[in-house]
Amino acid sequence: MTSVVAIGLVLVTSLFIGIYGVRAARSTSDFLVASRRVSPNWNALAIAGEYLSAASVLGLAGLLLKNGLGTMWYAVGFTAGYVAVVALVAGPMRRSGAYTVPDFAEYRLGAPRLRKLCGCVVLVIMLLYLVPQFKGAGVVLSLVSGTPYWVGVVLAGLVVSGSIAAGGMRAATYVQAFHYVVKLIFIAVPAIYLVVHAGPETRAEALHPEWGTHFPQNTSVEFTVETRFSLDEPVTVTDVSGTEVGLPAGEHTVSEGTEYVFPEGAPIPHPEGLPELGSDRWSTPLLDVGGYPLFETWSTMLAITLGCMGLPHVIMRFHTSPTAHVARRVAVGVIALLGVFYLFPVVYGLLGRVLTPQLVLFQGTDTVAVVLPSHAVSGSIGTLLTALVAAGAFGAFLSTSSGLLLALAGGLSHDLFQGSVPRLRLAVVVGTCVSVMLALPAQMTDINMLVVWAFTVAASTFCPLLVLGIWWRRLTLPGAASGLIVGAVTATGAVGWSILFPAPEGWVTVLLGQPAAWTIPLAFFTMMIVSRFTRTPEWAEHAVLRLHSP
Repeated sequence: MTSVVAIGLVLVTSLFIGIYGVRAARSTSDFLVASRRVSPNWNALAIAGEYLSAASVLGLAGLLLKNGLGTMWYAVGFTAGYVAVVALVAGPMRRSGAYTVPDFAEYRLGAPRLRKLCGCVVLVIMLLYLVPQFKGAGVVLSLVSGTPYWVGVVLAGLVVSGSIAAGGMRAATYVQAFHYVVKLIFIAVPAIYLVVHAGPETRAEALHPEWGTHFPQNTSVEFTVETRFSLDEPVTVTDVSGTEVGLPAGEHTVSEGTEYVFPEGAPIPHPEGLPELGSDRWSTPLLDVGGYPLFETWSTMLAITLGCMGLPHVIMRFHTSPTAHVARRVAVGVIALLGVFYLFPVVYGLLGRVLTPQLVLFQGTDTVAVVLPSHAVSGSIGTLLTALVAAGAFGAFLSTSSGLLLALAGGLSHDLFQGSVPRLRLAVVVGTCVSVMLALPAQMTDINMLVVWAFTVAASTFCPLLVLGIWWRRLTLPGAASGLIVGAVTATGAVGWSILFPAPEGWVTVLLGQPAAWTIPLAFFTMMIVSRFTRTPEWAEHAVLRLHSP
């Protein structure tokens, strides 16, 4: 009940702040970029609040629990992306005067058709990014209140679409700045308390993965899907009827709905296809899911770092600054705010490996940040800590969804149909409905997988367009269009294939599951080669000069 009250307070406050922005959303400029009058401090807080999504609050801790220490590279990549933004695109994009990435494409290359193509790419990226936000909302509310998964998904959609449709970018700025403070406090305070409360033995075990191969206490494990697992040594478990069941060492298959209680000291089962929590593979400092850790790490880092430059809602934010100089200052402030926040999700992943290893068995690792406090601390304090984390997580879903829906509305109305403010508001509602419908069947999908997919598409499409459009005057309309199509098709197709269809073991699986290392260079080369053989626009030199002139 405490968690529900905390989430309710966050929801009500978010709606109140969003409605406050109604009076400032009277034109397209007001709605999309807050008339470019957002102060640097508010803007930095708002961008950090928008950027820290479900992948940061829940997904990072869950991946650390399941796949090992190498997943900490995600935090590095998420933060490093803004270093690339500061160095390459923040200032020039603000000087362009564009509201959105498709706006910039039309300004730079003078082609309304390219604007339409960019608008379609915006829709793909934003939908891929919105689905995990609503999925996280459904999971968290279901955990703390017992409501069905769909209730949280629909509730988050209603709150976000209501506040954004009413107040636009100015409302989103206030809401997202508030949510950053909520997330930082509500995630950091429980993390610090858990570290202190855990004691020296638990802290030592968390920092030594080779120790975590047995259950620390009697643990009930419910297999929500049919599962194959192996045991390194025999163990006697108890089923729901209280009957003891002997499980010899070796491989076992249990049906959906089976529930066993593993005694204290029992070996942790090793599910098929998942790494062991105490293995050398879990402990490697590189990402190691497909067996090629160095390539996987480089590919993921490329997707996250360069994808940040291509995320439409990130780029849109810098147009709210009064000048290009202020836009750069804002981006530097965001880097500092992100660096502080990412200290804390790691705590939940490391302690979760020791205290809640059963989450790996029934594919609930995304919930570790919410589940861990009540497992580690009993009584009212544990309940209060759970409420704080749940409210902070819900704040993450709401703030990120706000920015994503604004970018999605811009893609639907402003870029595809040249709409007015009423049409922008309608686009927010339509985008929310589509995202909610896609999120409903995504309950068992890893949050970070969907987010990295969105980053990969952004890195393979808008990143080459922006970098070459800003820094290379020879970019042409056919070159930009060809690169966008090649990048979108290869990135979307590769990751989609790896999710929907079984792939053979080895390099093929890795290249499909982590395609950024080849889709990004392919998109760059396509734009450059096609541009070399086509005519450069006459106004290209003037357009590039404007991007770099004070």
